[in-house]
Amino acid sequence: MKAVLICIFFFVSICKGLVYFQPEQIHISYGDSPTQMVITWNTMDPTEDSIVEYGIGGLILKAYGNQTVFIDGGKESRMQFIHKVVLTDLTPGATYTYHCGSDLGWSEIFTFTAMKNGTDWSPRFAIYGDMGNVNAQSLPRIQEETQKGHFDAILHVGDFAYDMHSHNAKVGDEFMRQIQSIAAYVPYMTCPGNHEEAYNFSNYQARFSMPSSLNSMVYSFDIGPAHIIAISTEFYYFLEYGFKQVVFQYDWLEQDLIKANKNREERPWIITIGHRPMYCSNLNRDDCTNHETWIRSGLPFLNWFGLEDLFYKNGVDLEIWAHEHSYERLFPIYNYTMYNGSTEEPYTNYKAPVHIITGSAGCQEGREKFSKHRPEWSAFRSNDYGYARMTVHNKTHLYFEQVSDDQHGAVIDSIWMIKDQHGSYEN
Repeated sequence: MKAVLICIFFFVSICKGLVYFQPEQIHISYGDSPTQMVITWNTMDPTEDSIVEYGIGGLILKAYGNQTVFIDGGKESRMQFIHKVVLTDLTPGATYTYHCGSDLGWSEIFTFTAMKNGTDWSPRFAIYGDMGNVNAQSLPRIQEETQKGHFDAILHVGDFAYDMHSHNAKVGDEFMRQIQSIAAYVPYMTCPGNHEEAYNFSNYQARFSMPSSLNSMVYSFDIGPAHIIAISTEFYYFLEYGFKQVVFQYDWLEQDLIKANKNREERPWIITIGHRPMYCSNLNRDDCTNHETWIRSGLPFLNWFGLEDLFYKNGVDLEIWAHEHSYERLFPIYNYTMYNGSTEEPYTNYKAPVHIITGSAGCQEGREKFSKHRPEWSAFRSNDYGYARMTVHNKTHLYFEQVSDDQHGAVIDSIWMIKDQHGSYEN
């Protein structure tokens, strides 16, 4: 049947004078174990095989995967083929050369570094949200730093392309081509934003391959001394796709946080990424400007499944958000009360999660303004275009900084988060 399908598409393409077997939109992500890497790419026509050839120092290994048909929900019902190959038994910390494709066409050659072993190393991240095809101002600087080996992984905290489904998913294709210069070299770890909503997040779910996840919406992974959790804030705002997804995520989070806390000696830092923030001081009508936000307090009128209490109870150290096209760092906060470590060193042995919003990578919607008066819980804010860098140095020290692209790569804000002991803030 597969061969028949390929023959049909090949015949139709020949009749049109077009054959698109060439791999494109190549990106990688961590797999279900530290010794895996997932290679994902697209072709516009089907191929008989999905192959990655990879190796170290001239040794060539070959891995096979599968392809799935993705049909966009737009009027044209555009069809393309998404290929996924899982590389296994990788040598921790080793740098591999690879290309992907089939006998009908191969990609150019890329490299990636397998995750290092254990917890005694310092993973480095670039972090941002809200980057589109138009006005992706931070992208060139991120490309340069990525290809110079400055990062072990990228965290994209929702809102891609603006929007991936637009123009019958052609905008999504262009975005994925655009980030290939980053995402083909380091794991591109994601969570969905509101701009991915169309057709029940179909473009997002089809294009990205996150670890231990059926649809890349909710998952977690360990890296060095950190446990990173990705959530979908959008479950709360698009209830037309089902109330059960809110319940599922909350129950899953409870179990994941219980498990992570049992492993706190090995991986003490618990970090979450989600698109829409619980708090912000922007001058707009987004939910985070309300006192009782849905993410923080729970669904309206019911106050069920709010995440602030859950994260506080389980001692989440850092919560990273986007959605607002600006940067804002909060003091450690719970229920609008600051729990600083001390007046002089608020981020040393603090007693509530730290929230940071970094959603200013660049898109056609422009910047977000701030309210005239900065709340006492807001430590720093800027609407410069830019992105964040984070290094989890060890079990007690984490460094976070915001880069301004408007100021030619200057670091406009930075903090050291220091915790001698991690765990629930209720103790």
